[in-house]
Amino acid sequence: MSIITKKLIALDLDGTTLNNDGKISPQTKTTINQAVKAGCVVSLVTGRPNRISENFYDELNLNTPMINFNGNLGILPHQQWPREYQYTIDKEIVMELLEKSQELGLSLIAVEGRNLFLANHGLKSGFGFFPSTLKTNQILSQQSLKDNPISITVEVKPELKAGLIDFIKNQFGDQVEVSPWGGPHPIVEIATKGVHKSTGLKFLADYYGILQRDIIAFGDESNDATMMAFAGTGVAMKNANSQIKELADDVTEYTNENDGVARYLQEHLDLAVNQ
Repeated sequence: MSIITKKLIALDLDGTTLNNDGKISPQTKTTINQAVKAGCVVSLVTGRPNRISENFYDELNLNTPMINFNGNLGILPHQQWPREYQYTIDKEIVMELLEKSQELGLSLIAVEGRNLFLANHGLKSGFGFFPSTLKTNQILSQQSLKDNPISITVEVKPELKAGLIDFIKNQFGDQVEVSPWGGPHPIVEIATKGVHKSTGLKFLADYYGILQRDIIAFGDESNDATMMAFAGTGVAMKNANSQIKELADDVTEYTNENDGVARYLQEHLDLAVNQ
């Protein structure tokens, strides 16, 4: 009987594990559960905050650490864990952005942490990531922001986006880095300099004692690049952008809409999945 090497499978969510409706298909769920039963360690490594990814973690019945905010937070959901970590940003940066929001063209400023969500206002088209109306205790102000956040997300007028990025780099470039979102929305995310998805993936590999060569990481967007480069096998989705496909070790035969992750794992890990 052959011994299957223990694998660490790192899953991005949007455009990868989730279909275009933002859901986990039955086939993907069954396959991931089967991979866990076969002895693999499966972890979500996502740019999403924990508040809108724990539902998927629960749906997949995972009990592994989850990495959020592109590597800036590592937690065991629903519990306190001595090994959890977070990288935070000086809240004075938020205050300066609030003060200069009009001249910088910022229509939204949202700050988040593990148990923190504040914004200057709701967002009518919140892209599924932000509430459209805020509770009183969610309104961002100098008084309400008591702790340093993990992430700052801003919506900027498209024509002022480049200027905003230059401003942040010039003013705070030694502390933070700026990541424009993929897709049609003029959204920019600000987080701790030098922390990426690979930070979280290395943390998971060290925690479980798994070698880089035994890591499989799935992704589709630019924020997945470091994670896929760190993994022994970086797998780009068929629907991934061209940059990610170029640096990947492999590309799925199917898109996220057609169970690309599940089909890849079934084939390459020889999983017995009842269709």
